Amino acid sequence: MQQKCLLFVLVLLVVSVGVWSYQVGSGIYDITGPAAEVGFMGYAMTNQSGTGIHFRLRARAYIFAEDENSTQRIVFVSTDSCMIYTNTRLEVVRRLQAKYGNLYTVDNVMMSGIHTHSGPGGYSEYAIFDITTLGFYKENFETLVNGIYNAIIRAHESMVPNCKILVNNGTLLESNINRSPTAYENNPAAEKAQFQYNVDKEMTLLKVENSNGEDIGMLNWFAVHGTSMNNWNTLISGDNKGRASYLFEQWKNGKNVLPGKGKYVAIFGQSNEGDVSPNTRGAFCFNGHPCETAHSTCGGTSEGCRAYGPGKNDFQSADIIGTNQFKKAQELYESAKEVVSGRIEYIHQWVDMTNVAVRPEFSISNKTVYTCKSALGDSFAGGTTDGPGDFNFVQGVNKTSTNAYWNFIARFLADPPADQVACHYPKPILLYTGGIDLGTAWEPTILPLQVFKIGQFFIVGVPGEFTTMSGRRLRKTIKETIIRNGGNSQSIVVIAGLSNAYTHYITTLEEYAVQRYEGASTIFGPHSLEAYQQLYSQLTESLIKQRKVNPGPLPQTLTPLPLFLPPVIEDSPPVLGSFGDVHRDAKDSYNTGEKVIVSFWGANPRNNFMIENTFLTVEYNNKTRNGDRWVVVADDSSWETKYKWQEVWVFESLVTVEWDIPVDQVAGDYRVRTFGYSRDLLQNLTPYSGTSKTFYVN
Repeated sequence: MQQKCLLFVLVLLVVSVGVWSYQVGSGIYDITGPAAEVGFMGYAMTNQSGTGIHFRLRARAYIFAEDENSTQRIVFVSTDSCMIYTNTRLEVVRRLQAKYGNLYTVDNVMMSGIHTHSGPGGYSEYAIFDITTLGFYKENFETLVNGIYNAIIRAHESMVPNCKILVNNGTLLESNINRSPTAYENNPAAEKAQFQYNVDKEMTLLKVENSNGEDIGMLNWFAVHGTSMNNWNTLISGDNKGRASYLFEQWKNGKNVLPGKGKYVAIFGQSNEGDVSPNTRGAFCFNGHPCETAHSTCGGTSEGCRAYGPGKNDFQSADIIGTNQFKKAQELYESAKEVVSGRIEYIHQWVDMTNVAVRPEFSISNKTVYTCKSALGDSFAGGTTDGPGDFNFVQGVNKTSTNAYWNFIARFLADPPADQVACHYPKPILLYTGGIDLGTAWEPTILPLQVFKIGQFFIVGVPGEFTTMSGRRLRKTIKETIIRNGGNSQSIVVIAGLSNAYTHYITTLEEYAVQRYEGASTIFGPHSLEAYQQLYSQLTESLIKQRKVNPGPLPQTLTPLPLFLPPVIEDSPPVLGSFGDVHRDAKDSYNTGEKVIVSFWGANPRNNFMIENTFLTVEYNNKTRNGDRWVVVADDSSWETKYKWQEVWVFESLVTVEWDIPVDQVAGDYRVRTFGYSRDLLQNLTPYSGTSKTFYVN
C-alpha cells in the first residue's frame, strides 16, 4: 500500500513540475503523380503542363501521442502539394478508419500543403481548381490520397515512447519579401509599428528526441510562397520548401541514402504566406526597370511584370531560399532548449462560411457584420508578380471600369444579386462562384477549422492563405483567448496554412480595400478575417475549457468535373528500334561540375507514375574482385538530376536524363539508366529500361 501511495505521489510530482513525455512516430511517402501532360496546380496557366521531374514530391507525417494515454493523439501531415482539398482529407481519414477504427478522425488529423506551384493538379472536387487541368484526374487524386495514407501508416508503425519535444524560434532574413506592399501599408500605422518587417521573418521549430537523447524528428513553420519556380517551369518540383526538407533529411540520414528512403523525416511547413514571395530581388519589367508599384504593371499591363529570385535562374533561386530555410532550421535545431510540456488536445468544427455573423467585439467597426457568398474580384485575374495574369487584368482594381468585356462575359456564368455586390464592396465581382450552377460546385462553403495543442504549443490549421498581417491578428486573438481562459501565458501559436481545405486568400479589412490579388481572392468578403478570429477564438476557448463543440454541418459529397485530357492511346518504339534504345549517348568522360545528358527512346510517363520508384538512375561501378557492382548514387528524387519527356510525332517519346555532377563526386566509372512502361493499343503495359555507355568522372 505504501509503495502505491509513493508511486501516486511521484506521478503527481512529475505532472506538477511539468515533465511530460510523448509517443512520436514519423513517416514519408511518394505523392509525385503524372509527370507529363497534366496541368500544374497554382498558377492556373493552361500552357503549364508537366514535361518531367526535377525532384519527387513527398507526404511527410508526424503522430504525437501522450505516453500515459496513447489514444490522445494528433496527426500532422505536410504535403509537397499546392494545397489540401476537402475530398483528399476525407478520403484519407475514411481509409485510416477502415484500418484503425476511430483512433484517427477528422478531429485529430490535420493536413497542410507546402504550396509548391510545380506539381500536377486535377485532384479537387471543386470546379474552379480543375478547369486549367482539363478536369478531375482521378489517378493523381489517388496518388495523393494513397501517399498521405501510407505516410501516416509509417508514422503509426514507427512510434516510440518516452520522447521529449523541444521548441525554438528565430529570425530568418533574405528569404522572403512582401509582394503586395501597397496593401500592407494600408494597415493602421500603430499596428505596423509593432513589427520590424512587412512579412514574418520568424521560423518556429519543434525538435524530437527519444529516451536516449537521440534526435528522431523535426518540424518547422515559416511563411514563404512556393513560387521560386515560375510559371514557365514544367518539371515537377517541391520548390524551396521541398528543397529544404531534402537538405535536412540528407543531413540527418546521410548522403549515401537516396531521398525519401531514410528514417529521418523533416517537415518544413507552410504558414501565413498569402502576400509573401521568395523572389527577393523584387518585380521588374523585361527592360529591367521596376514595375509600377500600385498595380504591378509595365506599360499598363501585368503580363510583363515579374518578380525574380536571388539566383540566376529558378532552380538556383529555389536552392538558395530552400538552403536558407535549411540552415536556419539546423541552427534552431541544435540550439533548442525550451521543453514542450503538457497534455495533447485537439478540437475541430465544420463551419458554413457564407453567412457568418461577426459579433461587435470581433468587428473593426464594433458593429455586427457578415461574411458573403464566395466571389472573386477583377484583380484575381491580374495574377501576382510571382505569376502575372492575362487578358489585360491588373491588380489594385476596386472599380469595374478596367475590363468591361470580361465582366460582361462572366455574368453569363452567374450574375451576382445586389445584396452580394454590396456585401463584397469594394471588390468588383468578376466571378460570382457562390452562384455558379453548372452541375458541380465551384468553391467550398463548409470549411474545417482545427486547433492542435501539445502542451504550450498550438498549431492552428487554416483553410487558405492568410496574409502577413492577417496571420498576426489571428495569432494575437488566439493567444489572448488562451490567457483569458487560464491557459499558459507563454503559449506559442503557429499557423499551418493551406490546411484541410482551400479557400484562396484571407486579408485584413484594410488590405481588402486596396484590392490587390490577395484582396480580390478573399472569397467570403471584407469581413472574412474578423469571422475567422471569432471562430478560432471560440474553438480555442472550448479547447482550453475542455468543452465539446457542435461538429457543424458536414460538407456535401460532390461530383467533380469530368476529365477532358485525352488518354494515352499507345506508345510506339522508334523505327527498327526498341523502347529504351539510346538516342543520344554520354561522352567518354566528364569533370565534376559538368552536366551529363543522355536521351532514350521511351514512353509516356503517365502510363505508370513509378511511385516509390524512379524513372532514372545514375550508377557508380564499385568494382569488386568478383566483377562489376553497380550502385545507385542518384535517382529522379535527387536534386542534381532532371528527367525530361518529349513527344515525338504522335506516339513516340524521347526521354532525356540530365545529371549535374556534384563537385564532390567520387571519381570512377558511371552509367545512366532509364525505366518506364509502354502501352500498346490493347492498353497492355510492358516495362522497359535503357542504359547508357559507361563513362568516367574525373
